[in-house]
Amino acid sequence: MRTAVCTGIRPLAAVLLLSAGGCSPAYVLRAGWEEARILSVRRPIRAVIHDTTVARETRDKLRLVLDARDFAERDLGLRAGASYESFAQLHRDTLVLNVLAAPEFALRWKTWWFPIVGHLPYKGYFDFDDARAEAASLAEEGYDVSVRAVSAFSTLGWFPDPIMSTTLRLDSLGLVETVIHEITHSTYFPTGQADFNESFANFVGHRGAIEFFCGAVRDASACERAHQRWDDTRVFGRFFHSILEPLEEVYASPLPDEAKRTAKREVFEEAARRFETEYRPQLAAQYGSIDPASLDNAWIISRLLYYTRLDDFERIYESLGELVPSVEALMREAATGDPWEALTRLTGSGAAEPGRDR
Repeated sequence: MRTAVCTGIRPLAAVLLLSAGGCSPAYVLRAGWEEARILSVRRPIRAVIHDTTVARETRDKLRLVLDARDFAERDLGLRAGASYESFAQLHRDTLVLNVLAAPEFALRWKTWWFPIVGHLPYKGYFDFDDARAEAASLAEEGYDVSVRAVSAFSTLGWFPDPIMSTTLRLDSLGLVETVIHEITHSTYFPTGQADFNESFANFVGHRGAIEFFCGAVRDASACERAHQRWDDTRVFGRFFHSILEPLEEVYASPLPDEAKRTAKREVFEEAARRFETEYRPQLAAQYGSIDPASLDNAWIISRLLYYTRLDDFERIYESLGELVPSVEALMREAATGDPWEALTRLTGSGAAEPGRDR
């Protein structure tokens, strides 16, 4: 979530909302208390780096965080503000549980409204029992529900976000991607556009990591892995989108509900088979099989948050040759309108926006 909270195939981000219309006072107070607690334990990264009582691996990763942060501002023109200059050691592996929901027979996410960021298709909980209770309640209402762990969040510059120990569990490439991803949110975050914000930041995070490792630090091995990971990410994006049309045909059909449930399950079973035969061979890294029994609308919608039109973002990059002018072109084109429409104008693509609940 950005709290709200962000999730994806890899641990992605989250916005912490300290005031939320429609949320209970207990939810708001807990969010505020947790943010205050995180801020109270943070230490300047530069001080931690020179503290020999801290594990060397932690100090090395924190140096990388500072390098990635400086690169994002200096070379990519992003605005980090006071974020990622401090470190917070937490005493749990999971920062937040994120709850997402979609109707049983519609590719449309349930949204919650929050000040500043507008409607978001997820709600983050520091209290894990509350997250599970919310998920159970939504399931009773007939929604497909997903509960996912989150390791990092961004407050969009409203607070000096520290890098947290939960985020340091990522490898060096994932860490750089995440730092740039989150700083992208602080730079550009159109309200009520969750899927654009996450997919755009996914693009900038991956392409930024490529430029960081291939150009700034010239690490040949990490450079190759960064390219491969971005290629893999776009393969996943194509796979997720390949499931949409057959599902939409089922949901638009006049079939009774029980027949729709059977057809829906068959679509997901076929998707799992296609992943094995068509998509998995395209991936550079090794990934496990997909269990079709675990797939539902909440699963696919949660992926679309981060994997929508990634190839279109890449087309802009290919046409301009560098990340900075690509980001600037998108922000300039979308300055007074819908960012997805801006992307379509820049690429000439007729792709539709999937999944958003207006």
